[in-house]
Amino acid sequence: MCGIVGYVGPKSTVDVLIGGLRRLEYRGYDSAGVSIISPLGGLETRKKAGKLANLEASITEHQLPISHIGIGHTRWATHGAPTDGNAHPHLGGEHQKLSLIHNGIIENFAELKAELVAYGTKFASETDSEVAAHLIAREFDASGDLPTAFATVVNRLHGAFTILVIHEDQPDVVLAARRNAPLVIGLGDGENFLGSDVAAFVEHTKRAISVGQDEIVILRADSVEVRTFDGKPVVSEEFTVDWDASAASKGGWSSFMAKEIADQPQAVADTLMGRIDSDGLVTLEEIDGLDEAAIRSLERIIIVACGTASYAGDIAKYAIEKWARVPVQVELSHEFRYRDPILTRNTLIVAISQSGETMDTLMATRFAKDKGARVLAICNTQGATLARESDAVIYTHAGPEVAVASTKALTAQMTAGYLLALFLAQVRQTLPAIQLSAFGKELLKMPARVTRVLDNLDDVRALGREMSNAKSVLFLGRNVGFPVAMEGALKLKELAYIHAEGFAAGELKHGPIALIEEGQPVIVLVPSPRDAETLQPKVISNIQEIRARGAKVIAIAEEGDTAVSDYAEHVIYIPQSASMFAPILSVIPLQVFALELSTAKGLDVDQPRNLAKSVTVE
Repeated sequence: MCGIVGYVGPKSTVDVLIGGLRRLEYRGYDSAGVSIISPLGGLETRKKAGKLANLEASITEHQLPISHIGIGHTRWATHGAPTDGNAHPHLGGEHQKLSLIHNGIIENFAELKAELVAYGTKFASETDSEVAAHLIAREFDASGDLPTAFATVVNRLHGAFTILVIHEDQPDVVLAARRNAPLVIGLGDGENFLGSDVAAFVEHTKRAISVGQDEIVILRADSVEVRTFDGKPVVSEEFTVDWDASAASKGGWSSFMAKEIADQPQAVADTLMGRIDSDGLVTLEEIDGLDEAAIRSLERIIIVACGTASYAGDIAKYAIEKWARVPVQVELSHEFRYRDPILTRNTLIVAISQSGETMDTLMATRFAKDKGARVLAICNTQGATLARESDAVIYTHAGPEVAVASTKALTAQMTAGYLLALFLAQVRQTLPAIQLSAFGKELLKMPARVTRVLDNLDDVRALGREMSNAKSVLFLGRNVGFPVAMEGALKLKELAYIHAEGFAAGELKHGPIALIEEGQPVIVLVPSPRDAETLQPKVISNIQEIRARGAKVIAIAEEGDTAVSDYAEHVIYIPQSASMFAPILSVIPLQVFALELSTAKGLDVDQPRNLAKSVTVE
């Protein structure tokens, strides 16, 4: 989950590295460090535990020399505590001329370390990463050829890794290798970049190349060479980043999370753009890898995802089954492949990941493809591994999401799920054309409705501040409101570090009602009373049950539902919409509630403790 950046070119290397790390800090903020090669003094390294600001302060106090090549790292700790010594970069060799940074886990580090210890190697950290630094330095001392030494060692490593290396005896080249962890090349004019994602270098260039599985990069200021681990040349496809550095800045907002919540009307609109025509029908040209015959022959869909993305999958399940009449199950990616699921050519795997680098989801989709299933990705990141390895991809176009807690990525994923459901229904002819058109036109109205929700959240903000001392908050929902309830609870866990649980409202009497005591806050997602088979009376009954036991009820209901106000201390109203689309609107007050409550507690909403944005280890 660490953030990695590399640079070679005419600019001030320290400025490039620190700027890149600042935009990658969401990937890990336990420690940070840089190594540069000075034309005068050789390799110099600076690293500090804690957030990037600690490293910046150290560099300000003790300036690094001018350099035109270097590597930088921001860490989410795996092997070894977040200390100065365990921070990256790690130095290798007796004379410490080599510097290495690493994202991932080296699974066979123990046996490799034992080998090095037998040679008399001394270790300065508790990390698995330092093993690779010493191995490469040792190989280079023996061969005198850095790319060959690098390739020899990465072929010996097991697990997930992106590794970058510089050596003061080779002061014009950065070497990189990728296996099961993200790496992107940035192409400049007389300069080149490496990063965990394009945010690392988008300030300097929008031209990029995604590095494939088991590939090595030899990066110089005037050239980029990509090889396989066994030395074969690779021809890589360049792509253009469709957002600029300003999109990854706060732009005057108090936090990235606040900005990204406010970005949601645009994120939903951009995900819809060009995909619904004037008749309300869906066009998804991106999924040409799934022909109509394959869609009509589908027997089952399995959605794989983790965390917030899995709740987007739950909502897509309701829509796909109702409209396209295909059985759908939603699986946590990290559980899916270990239970030996039954897959056929007529099974479609839908993999949802904001980054497209979530290791659990990647491994699940690789397993499914090996079993003969087709894979469709819903992804926000151009050139991501998941997108490249899938048969088809729906990009969400939400733009960069920097805050660890997902907001606009979720509503964009929901939107993509609805598009997919309507498209499947069109192809399978499971809904009348008039209904398809009506749903499509309704979906086009959602960005404006999201704006209305955002314009009327003062009461939610006040509630968040008022409840900053709450020790526990429960969430109830039915049907598509159930995943929203679970997402609301997850946001509070992530940001406020308090107990929060989301329950299916109908499950209340089967155990969770025992948690209700005097003053217990419960947020209830109330279904629309306008549906022919509405669940609203059942949820009102649930509210009465918990109020009788002392609960403090906060209801989220649609405008015009006046009955709810008789049963709740607070009612947050959202615009009317088709019931299936309500989650896009009802999740936003929960995001703002979590943001305000956590801010009132004095917590960092962008960088919650122990978390990182992209989970790139399994």
